[in-house]
Amino acid sequence: MNIIGISAYYHDSAACLVRDGEIIAAAQEERFTRKKHDPGFPHRAVEYCLQAGGIRLRDVDHLVFYDKPLIKFERLLETYLGFAPKGIQSFLAAMPVWMKEKLLLKSLLVKEFLVHGDGMKKTELPPLLFSEHHESHAASAFFASPYESAVVLCMDGVGEWATTSAWRGDGNRLVPLWDIPFPHSLGLLYSAFTYYTGFKVNSGEYKVMGLAPYGEPKYVKAIYEHLIDVKPDGTFRLNMEYFNYCTGLTMTGRKFDDVFGGPPRKAESKLTQREMDLARSVQEVTEEVMLRLARTLHRETGVENLCLAGGVALNCVGNGRVLREGPFKGLWIQPAAGDAGGALGAALTVWHQLEGKPRVSDGRHDRMRGSYLGPSFTNDEIEQYLKGQDIPYIRLDDQGLATKVAQDLAEEKVVGWLQGRMEFGPRALGGRSILGDARSAKMQSIMNLKIKYRESFRPFAPSVLREKVSDYFDLHSDSPYMLIVAPVQEKRRRPMSAAQKGLWGIELLNVPRSDIPAVTHLDYSARVQTIHQETNPRYYELLKAFEAKTGYAVLVNTSFNVRGEPIVCTPEDAFRCFMRTEMDVLVLENCVLYKKDQKPLEGDTDWKKEFELD
Repeated sequence: MNIIGISAYYHDSAACLVRDGEIIAAAQEERFTRKKHDPGFPHRAVEYCLQAGGIRLRDVDHLVFYDKPLIKFERLLETYLGFAPKGIQSFLAAMPVWMKEKLLLKSLLVKEFLVHGDGMKKTELPPLLFSEHHESHAASAFFASPYESAVVLCMDGVGEWATTSAWRGDGNRLVPLWDIPFPHSLGLLYSAFTYYTGFKVNSGEYKVMGLAPYGEPKYVKAIYEHLIDVKPDGTFRLNMEYFNYCTGLTMTGRKFDDVFGGPPRKAESKLTQREMDLARSVQEVTEEVMLRLARTLHRETGVENLCLAGGVALNCVGNGRVLREGPFKGLWIQPAAGDAGGALGAALTVWHQLEGKPRVSDGRHDRMRGSYLGPSFTNDEIEQYLKGQDIPYIRLDDQGLATKVAQDLAEEKVVGWLQGRMEFGPRALGGRSILGDARSAKMQSIMNLKIKYRESFRPFAPSVLREKVSDYFDLHSDSPYMLIVAPVQEKRRRPMSAAQKGLWGIELLNVPRSDIPAVTHLDYSARVQTIHQETNPRYYELLKAFEAKTGYAVLVNTSFNVRGEPIVCTPEDAFRCFMRTEMDVLVLENCVLYKKDQKPLEGDTDWKKEFELD
């Protein structure tokens, strides 16, 4: 049985193929169209899934969409009516789109799917089903997890009505326990501060998380006094007098400005200590809510495993605290925790909940295949492209490749790395990565300013051999999806000098904090990815070769893209990004390219404007 699940029309549209309960393929549309957070119908992703499965649309048994638009429309109408006459401007902006398109979404989806039908008629299409938004999130977390039983906590901006929901999963069944309805939303609280600190909502939240260690939690009391009432069990209510997202075209209003000392920061303007303190404060509040909710779920159910999904589950600092301070024995987080993962959850819901098919779990191995679910390219395909473009390269065997690239990394070269299948979800996990030497004190600033063209404060993540993770970090469990922040081991930390202790905030950026400074954040933490031989053998062998050469089993791993661009998909995407930046080496499977051997790209002078980098 073949099931195609999709998410679309909000942000991060995606498609996946599930066959007889096995995840065959999954990808975000942005990777193909090169439009970051592409919300459109995922035509290219659907086509990829069909090709990966070796099937046509007429071979598909079910098509499923990740939420229910009519219930979402009901929520919009009730919200506008509840706040009337406020919000008329927002109402007039939203309604034409709904009346013309979204209320007729089923017909629109049928029309879009028929593009892939090879002449199929409407009556020949597979049944088109709709899952609820948070059910899709919960299914993506539990059904893909390694656990036979677990509780699931979903936290995001908003689905149809729910913003936070709890579920219990047993075998092939998933049952809702409770939810917190809109407009009371932990995700939207965080997004409000994302907006207020000058970053883009739905894409800049991770910047707020990265900025937080540079600040002090001086606004925590104000947040609790004015914005959010958090109960001992973690449930909460927002004071909507301070927010504008129900009725306006912005996230916050004047009363919010009055509490925090002025208007929102303008995008791309200089960051001040106020933004750092705001980031730290909302981060601490978010972590506290996550911990209280986790403890409540454990106390109410007695279940020993917790699964997380929804956009808030990408808050890896909060996840780390839930792992270390929470009561659960097992924690598993869906790597595509945002809306893209809803496509997968919707498909798994059909297989297990609708079709009633059984589910097998062993308590250790999940069903995500390391999240390497996207396209891959053979050496022959890569060489055909390189030769066709007259691009100089060398081809190495597997052992020679690991040895040579490890040597380049040890010499502080920055390496673009395209290997195997592309990752599904927002993180680069060694399939489409930029790599560097974690021992280098200058690597963070080089990568941020000369490679990624992004803010200098942004931290980088370490990839570490699973069996060596405890040598470097206070972490004793798997973290294959880079969704857990853990402290750097005390023995690796470097004490600050008296002069350095006098620095504050962003001034501390270039102060080495450990013997792996490129991946050690200001608070001696790191967003850890553990590398496993069974899911990514070539990346594992590279780390082994680097360890043999340097004594360190850790590399810097960041996504293969520049700011404003989706992660690369194809060898052509990778070569273009390589040439536009100051990367030194590009590895495309077994083919290795050196920047010093390349000719400049022709006719590529306006690319920075395309990604708003000027």
